[in-house]
Amino acid sequence: MRGFRGRTACRSEIWLSLLLLVLAMGPRPAMAYPDQPIKLIVTFPPGGSADVVIRALQPILSAELQQPIVIENRSGAGGNIGIGAVVQAPADGYTLGVAAAGVLTVNPHLNNAMPFDPLKDLAPITLLAEIPFVLVASERAPVSSVDGIIAFAKSKPDELSIGHGGNGTAMHLTAALFAQKAQARVKLVPYRGSAPTAVDVLAGHIPLAVLDFPSSLQLIREGRLKALGVSAAKRVSFLPATASLAELGLKDFAAVGWFGVVARAGTAPEIITRLNAAFVKALKDPGVIEKIQLLGAEPSPSSPQGFADFIRSETAKWGKVIAEAGIKAE
Repeated sequence: MRGFRGRTACRSEIWLSLLLLVLAMGPRPAMAYPDQPIKLIVTFPPGGSADVVIRALQPILSAELQQPIVIENRSGAGGNIGIGAVVQAPADGYTLGVAAAGVLTVNPHLNNAMPFDPLKDLAPITLLAEIPFVLVASERAPVSSVDGIIAFAKSKPDELSIGHGGNGTAMHLTAALFAQKAQARVKLVPYRGSAPTAVDVLAGHIPLAVLDFPSSLQLIREGRLKALGVSAAKRVSFLPATASLAELGLKDFAAVGWFGVVARAGTAPEIITRLNAAFVKALKDPGVIEKIQLLGAEPSPSSPQGFADFIRSETAKWGKVIAEAGIKAE
């Protein structure tokens, strides 16, 4: 009887060992991530703000995740091509997208044939950076303050023009939001980017413009353009003497360009958490912070849930602005 019990116990131990061996040979848990290179699809050409930021983060991310970070620039269709590739990739955390506000919150309102739903098909990882804008006036402008714009527009509707960087861009939406918040009837004039807008407002061809800081900051510091207000909710570090538009009476005004990192929906929560920790650590590096601020941007690390909530609120906000302004896709 003792021998039978001993043999039974021995067999049980053998079966337990075999079971543990099978489990060890089975699918690897998410916490083994990553064990191969990670691809970052940047939805902008090389040299743009998002590309510069990602390349600044690249060595820190690689060291933190102990894997090569491969950057692939895939622009086009307002970001839809690059993020579409993320949506088509496996939900394993090895293909990520670096996307701006346009593709995640604006395109769905302007494009009836979106190839994916940003709110359903993507898993937010973190916000990377926010890019505030500035409302400027030329030396020849008939107004020199936000109050002056509002008073002039009410007395002479549609006579003032505000230039911006192109249809559906963050600068366009910022200008549209300004007009709505100020209840001012002004013409919104599209250009092909911030640089040609700056040229025309500097020459006095248009009195006002919404510009990004790389194209305007030096002109403001030289006194060739007058900064009337920044679009962020608060003042920015690189132009501290200029009040925010919210401070100047446009209640709750907040409009910034931004970009962040997303994965395909369905990616394991453990992987999202691992990636978030790596990106947040990199964004807090002093050298990275300096490079981002030189671009006229502010580092803005967030939690995955915080970024998801931000995307939803921005989608709702800009959808309302687009509808009210009657903005259409070109």
